[in-house]
Amino acid sequence: MNLPNKITIARIMLIPLFLIVMLVPFRWGNIEAGAYSLPVTHLVGAVIFIIASATDWIDGYYARKYQLVTNLGKFLDPLADKLLVSAALIVLVDLNYAPSWMVIVIISREFAVTGLRLVLAGEGEVVAANMLGKIKTWTQIVAIAALLLHNWPFAFISFPFADLALWVAVIFTIWSGWDYFLKNKHAFLHSK
Repeated sequence: MNLPNKITIARIMLIPLFLIVMLVPFRWGNIEAGAYSLPVTHLVGAVIFIIASATDWIDGYYARKYQLVTNLGKFLDPLADKLLVSAALIVLVDLNYAPSWMVIVIISREFAVTGLRLVLAGEGEVVAANMLGKIKTWTQIVAIAALLLHNWPFAFISFPFADLALWVAVIFTIWSGWDYFLKNKHAFLHSK
């Protein structure tokens, strides 16, 4: 197994750690700064999430630079991204930091696009992620990190960055999903 695939597997293995930190009722206290309060568990969870998200760029960089792209990596990398983002969004709904309808839209898009990719793969087509899909992923990561950090540092100036970032993520999620289906509508129009 090559280095990029090991990094991707490490990202997947960070997901249960993230879930344990965020959902097990540890009593590690809070970080206080004026009216701002952040549970230490949420800070640790955010750090784990950010590190796991950063590994997505690292494994892709090494796979392309050293020509280590494999079928296993093509399968695991998007799976790891979807598992990490979905797990974090579901935790945010559980903690009442994200509206469930927004999370349903984001996760539904992922299921729909994955299904379309399976249909296309059955016809011998492999569609790589485009720039809009990459922007979608990064807007989701930024929104999740901001929500996990309780809008830090924007909470000090009462600017709702985390909420706005989640709206941007939902907009890019819908837009990229629409674009994906529009560009690949032939899979349905000419189906048997």
